Amino acid sequence: MSNFEKKFGRYAIPNISLVLILCYVAGYIINLINGSFLTYLTLNPYEILFHGQIWRLVTWIIVPPSSLDPFTIIMLLFYYNIGTSLERTWGTYRYNVYLFMGMLFTVIGSFLCMGYYYLVTGGMDSVVASLLFTQGSFMFSTYYINMSIFLAFAATFPNVQVLLMFVIPIKVKWMGIVYIVMMVWEFIASGNLFSRMAIGASLLNFIVFYARTKNRIHMTPKQIKRRAAFKQEIKRNVKATGHRCAICGRTEADDPTLEFRFCSKCNGNYEYCQYHLFTHEHVK
Repeated sequence: MSNFEKKFGRYAIPNISLVLILCYVAGYIINLINGSFLTYLTLNPYEILFHGQIWRLVTWIIVPPSSLDPFTIIMLLFYYNIGTSLERTWGTYRYNVYLFMGMLFTVIGSFLCMGYYYLVTGGMDSVVASLLFTQGSFMFSTYYINMSIFLAFAATFPNVQVLLMFVIPIKVKWMGIVYIVMMVWEFIASGNLFSRMAIGASLLNFIVFYARTKNRIHMTPKQIKRRAAFKQEIKRNVKATGHRCAICGRTEADDPTLEFRFCSKCNGNYEYCQYHLFTHEHVK
């Protein structure tokens, strides 16, 4: 467990995949009632900086990534299932970090887009800038973040088999490779800077994840669970025993009659039981 997890782990949002689905539901309801209102919720860096609409830093998450149809519902349920599997495997904190990191990269990418346009054009007319960034802001949705979730799932469970089109059995690692090829091709072929930034943010999110976890990425869920259980057991043992002999390793849990002392001649905080306090070799 990292120091950050110790400090902030308790703030992690459990079942965050369901929270995302509920955000989409809210977005679809708004779209049905008054679709034009969604333009006030998108990730528009121009409106954030020049008109103080800071709520856009958060509300863009509820903007639906696609139109509502049966296929979209199936895909959302699919992403909910794989997201829940990742949360159970990684833990709530790490899965939260992965999602929020993708969102943070997306926000940064939107502001980089604005900076790029202003540098290239040497300044923009306010009307042109408002129109440009209003249209481009719809590119910054959680669509590509969902794709990065699938890439993480494919990297964590490469041999899990799914039914493509509900008929063809295929391992997710091959689908993950196809996803990456599609995203890279879309990044290259797209002439839209906004979509390139959105794709790049999601890919960067996955690259950072893979670089940090490549040594553990192919562990099976049973191995991960066993490792987590072992760490918890160690923590319980350490917490339950305040003293441990540096020579024999015994604690008061092994023998309640044992007495422990620190050695003043050893270089460091070394504690010994009564049988090794005077017989050990001093650490220099």
